Amino acid sequence: IDIRRRIELIQDFEMPTVSTKIKVSRDGQYIMAVGTYKPRIRCFDTYQLSQKFERCLDSEVVTFEILSDDYSKIVFLQCDRFVEFHSQHGHYYRTRIPKFGRDFSYHYPSCDLYFVGASSEVYRLNLEQGRFLNSLQTDASESNVCDINPVHFLFAMGTAEGKVECWDPRTRNRVGLLDCALSSVTADTEIDGLPSISALKFDGALNMAVGTSTGQVLLYDLRSSNPLIVKDHHYGLPIKSIQFQRQLDLIISADSRIIKMWNKDTGKIFTSMEPEYDINDVCLYPNSGMLMTANEAPKMNIYYIPVLGPAPKWCSFLDNLTEELEENPESTVYDDYKFVTRKDLENLGLAHLIGSSLLRAYMHGFFMDIRLYHKAKMMANPFAYEEYRREKIRQKIEETRAQRVQLKKLPKVNKELALKLIEEEGEEQQLTRKRKQKNLPSLLKDDRFKVMFENPDFQVDEQSEEFRLLNPLVSKISEKRKRKLKILEELEAQEQEEEEEPEGKASDAESSESSDDEKGWVEEVRKQRKLLRQEEKVKRQERFKEDQQTLLKPQFFEIKEGEEFRSFKDSAKKQKLMKKTLGDRLKLEEKLGTLNVSDTTVGSKQATFKLKK
Repeated sequence: IDIRRRIELIQDFEMPTVSTKIKVSRDGQYIMAVGTYKPRIRCFDTYQLSQKFERCLDSEVVTFEILSDDYSKIVFLQCDRFVEFHSQHGHYYRTRIPKFGRDFSYHYPSCDLYFVGASSEVYRLNLEQGRFLNSLQTDASESNVCDINPVHFLFAMGTAEGKVECWDPRTRNRVGLLDCALSSVTADTEIDGLPSISALKFDGALNMAVGTSTGQVLLYDLRSSNPLIVKDHHYGLPIKSIQFQRQLDLIISADSRIIKMWNKDTGKIFTSMEPEYDINDVCLYPNSGMLMTANEAPKMNIYYIPVLGPAPKWCSFLDNLTEELEENPESTVYDDYKFVTRKDLENLGLAHLIGSSLLRAYMHGFFMDIRLYHKAKMMANPFAYEEYRREKIRQKIEETRAQRVQLKKLPKVNKELALKLIEEEGEEQQLTRKRKQKNLPSLLKDDRFKVMFENPDFQVDEQSEEFRLLNPLVSKISEKRKRKLKILEELEAQEQEEEEEPEGKASDAESSESSDDEKGWVEEVRKQRKLLRQEEKVKRQERFKEDQQTLLKPQFFEIKEGEEFRSFKDSAKKQKLMKKTLGDRLKLEEKLGTLNVSDTTVGSKQATFKLKK
């Protein structure tokens, strides 16, 4: 069924393992994608709906740019600092930049390539002269992304410090500086660390969208230093791609998990898509409603959204298909909302809002506005940040303590079980030394069983019936361990560095006693059963005493008006009468005169009843 429903627009539209970048040529005929493994580029011809060529490269591609209208001129920035040029026939030239590059842009009026990366300099390579020009010296330690405005050719670069520097290529001077990291932090956002710039895109002459590494998208007017709107993805993941859809005034922003489309004027969400695999890049086919993604999977996804625009001319049949499949679903998109359960509402003190328009019922909980949630959380627990800070400080102190030379300390939960494991480990180590075997990992050091010695919910209840019957010899052995525990606690209290052996019997005597315990296992089980029976008997006696102490009060019944109290014998008579057969009851009623039975002319019987008052 899945194969029958699938529409494969382009044959073998995939990579061997992972696709990293995807772009469309300016004439719209060719779709190019790079990926691994091995590093390669694949060019797909939309007119033929198949692959045109494939070229393998020496190293992985960080990003690439199509300089011509078709596939005849391509530039690749590779992860080993090499810049590779390809012409129509294949590999053309290869050069190297001084530092590792992360992004580059092509300045058409001067034929310059601007490279940014792990350096404070912006390297310029002139393709007309075939040589490097003087670099642009910036204030940033590193740069992540860059872009050139298609109208007035202003060069902008996003830095690791969360700033955007704008340069004029004509004078090679910096003309503007935006602090996006400061503007991205609002009252509703929660961030970890300093936001750096991870995506940058110009729209027309005045608009610019900036994506941060903490999952915020900021829309700027170049004439103002404050953002027009700040949109949070609420995932805390770096923004990978930003695209502008001009027909509906939408911004398409994507992180590795989700693609969101929202109005650039109001910030209202239009729709969102969450693919199965992580997203590496998003490409919008020009003047259409088609969207392509490069993923952490071999298959590259193609989405068609008819509302965004018509289908491209090479797959115009999609419009007919979507008209046939068109439905009118309700637009229920819960963006900028927080899902809370009934218990969460009670903790926040908002249980009285259930049933109001502020909460939308969904599955086993409710959706509420994220701003209301943050405000209620701050009011319910105003010292949450202080508690979080104290907890972090405590964790840091514990980490530094872990580096010191430590004494053997028992955990807070299940101390006796831990002591037993330590004793068994000591015995096993002695045996392994004799047999020259490998030591097995300790349960106390194993992360899978760590919670058993930290969470008090896992405390072993030694007074329970199941424990006493399953472990009949524990009573004797635990006494020895309790003695050891007391000695260890005293040593910890005194903060002695050397542990002394607890006083008691010698090891030979202990081993002989343990063997006697093993022989008397059955006797211990009987003793435990006897003790349990005695405890049950005491409980029964206590219950019996409580029952005797409770006095039975007499019950009174009220007689209705117009009725006479005869006796309780009438009910006994009725019960006897009900036990008799039908014939006996009829004879009795004939005697009393309430029933008259007579023969008719036809030969049948006629019975006449008189109702009792």
